[in-house]
Amino acid sequence: MTQLPTSTPISRRFDLSQQFTALHKISVALSRSLDLGQTLESMIQALYEHAFMQYGMVCLFDKSRSALFIEALYGADTEVVKGYKNVRYRIGEGILGTVMSQQRSLVLPRVSDDPRFLDRLNLYDYGLPFICVPIPGPDGIPLGVLAAQPMELQEDRLPASTRFLEMVANLICQTVRLVGHMNQETEALRQERDTLRRKVKHQYGFDNMVGNSQPMRQIFEVIRQVAKWDTTVLVRGESGTGKELIANAIHYNSPRTLEPFVKFNCAALPDNLLESELFGHEKGAFTGAVRQRKGRFELADGGTLFLDEIGESSASFQAKLLRILQEGEMERVGGDTTLKVNVRIIAATNRNLEEEVRNGRFREDLYYRLNVMPINLPALRERQDDIVGLSQFLIAKLAAKQGRELRISDGALRLLMSYSWPGNVRELENCLERASVMSEEGVIDRDVILFNHSESPAMSSPAQGRVIMPSALGDPSGENDMDDRQKLIAALEKSGWVQAKAARLLGMTPRQVAYRIQILNINMHRL
Repeated sequence: MTQLPTSTPISRRFDLSQQFTALHKISVALSRSLDLGQTLESMIQALYEHAFMQYGMVCLFDKSRSALFIEALYGADTEVVKGYKNVRYRIGEGILGTVMSQQRSLVLPRVSDDPRFLDRLNLYDYGLPFICVPIPGPDGIPLGVLAAQPMELQEDRLPASTRFLEMVANLICQTVRLVGHMNQETEALRQERDTLRRKVKHQYGFDNMVGNSQPMRQIFEVIRQVAKWDTTVLVRGESGTGKELIANAIHYNSPRTLEPFVKFNCAALPDNLLESELFGHEKGAFTGAVRQRKGRFELADGGTLFLDEIGESSASFQAKLLRILQEGEMERVGGDTTLKVNVRIIAATNRNLEEEVRNGRFREDLYYRLNVMPINLPALRERQDDIVGLSQFLIAKLAAKQGRELRISDGALRLLMSYSWPGNVRELENCLERASVMSEEGVIDRDVILFNHSESPAMSSPAQGRVIMPSALGDPSGENDMDDRQKLIAALEKSGWVQAKAARLLGMTPRQVAYRIQILNINMHRL
């Protein structure tokens, strides 16, 4: 939308040679950018400079508003440019609307000779010709119109100029369709991206984190606070306690949620490959480096880098890591250019880093650099109150995965709560998945619970000797809502699996208890 220059070409004769030159310039302009407005403006500027046609204008048809709207205009002054987006032409209205409705070109030898010419922009010379051609569409309906005014009154050249504009309109058609297709794909990708972001944020949201025990409530509060800032976080806990889930929750609830979240396991690669993996390398830096490669720090620039098993890294790697944490600078392997990166670090380890520092296996300065905001995850045996909620959450997850309804009995839950879970939540999930596979009817009972370790649950429980009754599972009414099988199992548990004692609790004879154990298929060997 640039005002026409005051100087004009000496010769404005639009001959065949000039047509070829103009078409070349216009095709270059149309293929230069996917910004439709900028592309069309460059095209009609080429019409002015090489085809000697002024005030070129492209109007596209808006189906939702059933009217033509100006998409690009060249040669108008600033005031006209400000208001042209509000100008519209309905089907059959004026010269532009008539061309749109009749779907064929219209040529005015002189503007003043045709009363249909509206000139809403107050631009055109009434003593010169005016040419308007349709921009063809894929379904036979024009996408819009292309209009321009020859700079000289040469009526014998109007047919050639009209054919030329029709060729240009065909080129515009391809560009408009291409850009429209790209915009649709971009919008679809944007919607899909936003949907995935909402899904991931919900998946790692605070409301979706399972744990109602006092230690976990404190940890959730710490996560809410630390997620707001760029503070370095060190997540500590035994294997299987969910350290990576905590890192996800911090990132996806932080201001960096729209930026990359990159994960890296420091124990997954040998020391000679760690540096290249984290910092990247230049082409030819070593054998096999056939191209430049960005490292994890560059990929996470602006976002968060999760360094899992940081306690497994070597001394040389720790020294290189310390520099980037302190200065925010790094070089690719084989490169001499210093790169600045803005990365938030979340590290995790199941090792006792204080002991590693004392033994000289972990740098003390790196330890203090990482241990800014420590989050200590308790082992599952230290928060048995969460086992019921975790089990129900994992059962729902397994049910969705297997496409069927699953439920777990109170007896199975009591058995799960009596175990020490050395593998923590990961072991609990594996145990429940095994049990679900063995449950043909979709009911996970204690008979299908298999533990990874040989010790009995009662021996491994920190609360050994404590009898876990149904009220501990959220049933305030105790055994009243239980079926006969569960009542018998609860009595056996309370009596230490002595049938005579269970019979006294139930008001039955030992013979009756033994018979019920047999007909109800209660496996005494496993319990």
